Amino acid sequence: MSGHSKWATIKRKKGATDAARGRLFTRLIREITMAARNGSDPNGNPRLRLAIETARKSSMPMDNIKRAILRGSGEGGGALLEEIMYEGYGPGGIAVLIETVTDNRNRTVSEIRHLLSRNGGTMAEAGAVAWNFHRMGVVTIPLAGVNEDDLMMAALDAGAGDVKSDDENFEVYCPIEAFENVRKALEEKKYNITGASLHFVPSTLIKVEGKDAEAVLKFMEAIEEHDDVQNVFSNFDIDEKTMANLTA
Repeated sequence: MSGHSKWATIKRKKGATDAARGRLFTRLIREITMAARNGSDPNGNPRLRLAIETARKSSMPMDNIKRAILRGSGEGGGALLEEIMYEGYGPGGIAVLIETVTDNRNRTVSEIRHLLSRNGGTMAEAGAVAWNFHRMGVVTIPLAGVNEDDLMMAALDAGAGDVKSDDENFEVYCPIEAFENVRKALEEKKYNITGASLHFVPSTLIKVEGKDAEAVLKFMEAIEEHDDVQNVFSNFDIDEKTMANLTA
């Protein structure tokens, strides 16, 4: 496990604070808003359907969801939002992709550049980092009560490409075009799906240790906390023993 998957594990182990929950709701609302630009009917808009399901699993009130859909479809007013991807490097030479949603691109690029620099990183030109990542669907299922061979068979039959695990979860990786089918197939087999989203998965990894590993975690956390950031993906790899020490 590495990069975004490992970072997601770290965040789960830290626990959800009220502030983190507030940021989660903000990001979910923005995702619903952006998804609704391609149609306000979730039955004909897979991205919106997934965003709504994710929001509901996070206990977001339906009123919030409906307002976000209206805003995305142009009926709810508010400032115009746009999605922008930034590329950069972090401590130890790790690569990062930073997905943002903003109503002021000049402010956001300035703040992201400053944030990277302040935490041991640098902004990169478009394409300098993205080539090392490919877009995939990832479905997360807790280990408890799950037979790995059975899950692997069900996932591969549905079109998945691989199943990986850490000490808490299985992660089912699949091509984007198979994502909906894989998710539905696993739901029908009654697997407890706790996460389903599209990730940028790195093709090659950079192992970080010691002070670099500590700096990477602080770097990732600083970026994640920026108000305009939706997701951060990276290619760092930290061994389990080092991770346990850093997150104790």
